[in-house]
Amino acid sequence: MMLIISRLRFALATLVLPVTSAFAAQGELASVLVQPAASADLASFEGGVESVRQTVIAAQVAGAVVALPVRAGDSVKEGQVLLRIDARSAQQGSVASQAQSTAARSALELADKDLQRQKQLFQKQFISQSALERAEAQYKTLSDQLKSQIAQANVADIQSGFFVIKAPYAGVISELPIALGDMAMPGKPLLSMFDPKGLRVSFTVSQAAMNNYQAGQPLKIEFPGLPAGRQWLTASQYKVLPTIDAATHSATLRIDLPESVQDIAPGLFARVWLPLKGGAGNHFYVPAKAIVKRGEMTGLYVIDSQQRVILRQVRLGKTRDGATEILTGISAGERVALDPAAAVRAVR
Repeated sequence: MMLIISRLRFALATLVLPVTSAFAAQGELASVLVQPAASADLASFEGGVESVRQTVIAAQVAGAVVALPVRAGDSVKEGQVLLRIDARSAQQGSVASQAQSTAARSALELADKDLQRQKQLFQKQFISQSALERAEAQYKTLSDQLKSQIAQANVADIQSGFFVIKAPYAGVISELPIALGDMAMPGKPLLSMFDPKGLRVSFTVSQAAMNNYQAGQPLKIEFPGLPAGRQWLTASQYKVLPTIDAATHSATLRIDLPESVQDIAPGLFARVWLPLKGGAGNHFYVPAKAIVKRGEMTGLYVIDSQQRVILRQVRLGKTRDGATEILTGISAGERVALDPAAAVRAVR
């Protein structure tokens, strides 16, 4: 007896088992003839759930995190304080800027009074034209300095607000990679949040499938990870992004989810079923009990024209009504053993 095993993760593998004369007759080994499914008019594409509004909040200033009242998974309201950064240095800078503005304003008031006196003296011809021009220049210089000091004080006030991080909208904290006492730096992500009321599923769909899609037919969305009874949704509205991926020749399809959905969060695996015109091509289904799993390999026992049993690696698709779709590995007209254990015993 010869065993020829080729185990490649992504390549086709076969194990050829010669059948003894006792099992040479085809009828003694229960099998099924592989034929294209008449109802193969659906194509499935995998994707995931994402939030329409998902935000990564980063620091705009440097400082130690001194308050962190939220945790990952918390629901927050719009404007709620998420964290505070040590702002003592910024507060002192703001006070200094305000003081400089006050000093500049006082100097400008004094220069204005001096300019008025110089104008009166010039009218009485007690001072020269150049003396008046010097007074006017001094007033203009101090006026510009006051504007500059006021602008700097406003900048300091605005920067003081950067040390308090608030929620831009009502949502859920999804990630919190920092801890109390960590150093915040400009551009460093502090936390991530999303809006749970605005979710959608995004799929990568082949261009050929989109061209063959039966317009007007509802789309079926499957969430295999959810409890039974909440795994399926029907959608009639969808959006296809206007660009096509040049490498995969596929488009991105997005479907908005209703706010009433439960147990659905960004990152959840999803599958969309597209009804296609004229069927989805040659789809083959075999009873689920005929499938064999050997470590990393999934296969079927195929009976060839010479009555030999061949363990052939296949790639599986969807399962419905006790039958599993075979995407690759078999062809129409081949015969598959229904009982893998009986197929193995046939050569012992």
